[in-house]
Amino acid sequence: MPTTALALAITVVSTYLGEIARSYTHATALIGLIVGSEGIMALWIPLLAGAWSDQLRTRIGGRLPFVVAGTIPAAAALVVIGFLNSLLAVAIGASAFFAFYFVAYEPYRALYPDLMDSEEVAGRAQSTQAVARGIGTGAALLGGGLLLSLARPLPFLVAAAVLIAVVAAFVTLLRRRGLPAGDGGSRSVRALLGELPRLIARRGALRSYFIANALWETALSALKAFVILYLTIGLGYGLSTAALLVGGVALIILLGAIAAGKAGDRFGPERVLQYALVAYGGGFLILVLTTSRPIMAVATPLIAIGGGAVMTLAYAVLMPLMPSGEHGLLTGYYSLSRGVGIVTGPVLAGLLIEFTKAGPFASTGGFQAVWIVCAGAVLASVPVVTRMRRASENTDTAGPSEPGHLVHSKTAPQ
Repeated sequence: MPTTALALAITVVSTYLGEIARSYTHATALIGLIVGSEGIMALWIPLLAGAWSDQLRTRIGGRLPFVVAGTIPAAAALVVIGFLNSLLAVAIGASAFFAFYFVAYEPYRALYPDLMDSEEVAGRAQSTQAVARGIGTGAALLGGGLLLSLARPLPFLVAAAVLIAVVAAFVTLLRRRGLPAGDGGSRSVRALLGELPRLIARRGALRSYFIANALWETALSALKAFVILYLTIGLGYGLSTAALLVGGVALIILLGAIAAGKAGDRFGPERVLQYALVAYGGGFLILVLTTSRPIMAVATPLIAIGGGAVMTLAYAVLMPLMPSGEHGLLTGYYSLSRGVGIVTGPVLAGLLIEFTKAGPFASTGGFQAVWIVCAGAVLASVPVVTRMRRASENTDTAGPSEPGHLVHSKTAPQ
């Protein structure tokens, strides 16, 4: 439930923030920097919130206090964004939303490994979450554009109302169901954060994962920041039509997410990712080379299905590598790698648009250059996933350096 609401909220902001910012500036590099403020927050807040939630003990557990404390001000920031009337105010409002979003999201996501009974169903568990995220993302892409065409504050007001209502229902239901018992021990947050560099130094799979996940997020964040502007300015579609097109693609992403979860549990998430990434990056590469509508129609399902697989399996790959009692910390590590990509993607894409809008991509106002960033990042991650898979297999063969400390990935059932 919260996955849907949180995805709805952050997609409304990250996708339509560019459209609002264009009311005050046409500098795409600056727009990319504002959208990329999400990544700046992701570089430090998730680690702190995740590690603290591992240690916090309250009557409603260690995770839920953060979910509540982040959701309320995040919803307030959403409401405010719709009414701001200057570029600086919009940038500040967006940064506040992103900050509180991560306060809520990281401890919430850490509940997944807390509640998992078996890592053999990690792919399907993440497939369920990816479908929920796809529903929220699709609703934001489709409904957000339509609401924005009616009145600027509407998509933000609706997203805020949904976020508050859904998280309130989630907290009530989870308390009734029973909160997971914590196993984080009594170490301080500082000590827990200090353990992370040592853990990464020992585990090559974790190092490779960081790079791969950052590259995936580079592609996704560049896409989200500029896809609406590519369709409206680059290809000349109206805002409502662009929203309908992107919403239709979101339905294909859902199908890819469902299939990827089941395939990941059967064949192993890394193996499935390798095939999906080739299709994902290849689809973006086609968009770099042409604006032919029929050819783009062929490339779009490749991007949607590959993207659905990455959305589903990115966290499932990390879950077996998480130390017991440090789910929040490693979830923060996951978002730290995402943060690198979230900063890099929009900024790099914005700069490329500026450099090419009077050159090779003049016909699309330079926005076609976005797909260079997406294709390059996705295809560059393929050999990194191969290294991660080999490092994980070597760890399984060698055994843990600290018995009982780390839950290692298992050879996928055939």
